[in-house]
Amino acid sequence: MSLTRLDRQYGTAVRSVWTSTLGRTSRAWADLGSWRDGDVRRFERTTLPVLLAGQRRVASLTATYLEQLYREIDGSGPRVDLDFDKVTGRALRDVDPEDVYRRPFKEIWNALDRDVAFDIAFERGTHRLETIAKTDLQLARTHTVQEVGSQMPAFTYTVRELQGEYDCALCMIASTQRYHKRDLAPIHPGCDCLVKLVTADEDPGQVIDEEKLERIHDLVEDALGTFDRGGRAVDYRKIIIANEHGEIGPVLGFAGQRFTGPDDIHLPT
Repeated sequence: MSLTRLDRQYGTAVRSVWTSTLGRTSRAWADLGSWRDGDVRRFERTTLPVLLAGQRRVASLTATYLEQLYREIDGSGPRVDLDFDKVTGRALRDVDPEDVYRRPFKEIWNALDRDVAFDIAFERGTHRLETIAKTDLQLARTHTVQEVGSQMPAFTYTVRELQGEYDCALCMIASTQRYHKRDLAPIHPGCDCLVKLVTADEDPGQVIDEEKLERIHDLVEDALGTFDRGGRAVDYRKIIIANEHGEIGPVLGFAGQRFTGPDDIHLPT
């Protein structure tokens, strides 16, 4: 089987899992009818098993894909021993999923406390749910790549390939880079990029697609009206950087973005 066909089949299978999992989650959320404190457990009781099953399916598909990719490149392949508990559920964020999936409800409650109209508050809660669920599905993939990659000595690096609907400028920049396989590929919430393990006889350097990177620099110039590869007029490090998120690991973002940390949480005295 050609590598292009293998990539396509894997990408199609994962997108199918995304569609099914997110669809069932969205319907369960909309069907609640009310989103009060008493509805949280009812939602989680029906939805968390669906989300966990989706994560496990993505992990399984990813492990199988990497095994096949290894055989295509190396002619043989190790038998992968994947512990699903390390790449799904609590392992994704080191936070109990029940706490994570209570957050969309809190999004609604916090908005209502600020006198936001209910339809807008509900929209915000729905968006928060979608973002969390999509991120967890992608984390199941990147965690599996890291776990399986550690068992495949022929692979040295990971690269990102754009997949379509959720592509953005951040992912485009990342797709011109190579990463060591021991590192989780940076993501942003909702990212669905394909993460691939690749071989290398020697380190190709950080940038692996100069032409694409040049086109992106041109777009930056068009958007900002200025361009300076020397970094004096435009500091590219401050346009697109990798932030460290406390739960989900490296997250692509813009300079100036920051995430809530322990120091931001004020407890009553």
